[in-house]
Amino acid sequence: MMTTTNYHIPVLLKESVDGLQINPDGVYVDVTFGGGGHSKEILSRLSAKGKLYAFDQDPDAQQNRIDDPRFTLIPENFKYMKRFLRFHGVKEVDGVLGDFGVSSHQFNEADRGFSIRFDARLDMRMNPKDELDAFQIVNTYTEEQLIQLIKEYAEIRIAPKIASAILEKRQSAPIETTLQLNEIVASFFSDRKLNKMLAMFYQALRIEVNQEIQALKAFLEQTEEVVAVGGRISLISYHSLEDRLVKRFIRSGKFQGEVEKDFYGNPLVAFKKVGKLVTPSQAEIQQNSRARSAKLRIAERIDKSISL
Repeated sequence: MMTTTNYHIPVLLKESVDGLQINPDGVYVDVTFGGGGHSKEILSRLSAKGKLYAFDQDPDAQQNRIDDPRFTLIPENFKYMKRFLRFHGVKEVDGVLGDFGVSSHQFNEADRGFSIRFDARLDMRMNPKDELDAFQIVNTYTEEQLIQLIKEYAEIRIAPKIASAILEKRQSAPIETTLQLNEIVASFFSDRKLNKMLAMFYQALRIEVNQEIQALKAFLEQTEEVVAVGGRISLISYHSLEDRLVKRFIRSGKFQGEVEKDFYGNPLVAFKKVGKLVTPSQAEIQQNSRARSAKLRIAERIDKSISL
């Protein structure tokens, strides 16, 4: 049996759950269950009347299921949050917590292909039932598709050179493993920069494989319908693409463009931010290096029909 600690150390645990301002009798959602660390903390603050629903599409996370009558684990992608809450008879909740990104367990399982440290088949699927994997992307995407992916999701300027090298290499034989891919990318960077650049490149592949940006947008749009007025969202991001989307959504209810306003010029938004951006302390980073890039944003659901 895995424990929370060796499956995944929860990041910003106290800060993210404090941000929900738990009502002991309320209904909450943890959309990134993983090792169950955040879920256990939420449950510890609920009364016998409280209820917690959790989502995780990774079958490995099911072994961490919490034996508690107040808890329900839904084995689905959080982009389907509204649909499956409705299926369970839940129309509104008092708060939603999300800790996006990859769990320590997923990084440490060599055959999942998430890590640059192990030689494994190119996979990176959070849900092994999904059809698209990293092997397909590396071996079937056009040069233009690869360039766009690397530029947008890895923010690497020499994307055209890397894409061209991948196409040249795969002409002779498919690129099947992480080690083969590492060797192609390694030729463009110094030893000092290599690990960082490889990590960014793998991040881009993982985001594409799991359609993470599309899933995050779909999820955020549903929070407006699912979270009751006065309820809160507490969301942890690990890279600028995610954090930018969360920040823009809280500020304007949109992912691009200007905020909509009513006849009197008041912004028509569903959330107002609570406090400032929260980042891990040095003590937490020393204990868990993967917390280093975490950013927590908290917001409260407001009635957008009432002028601010």
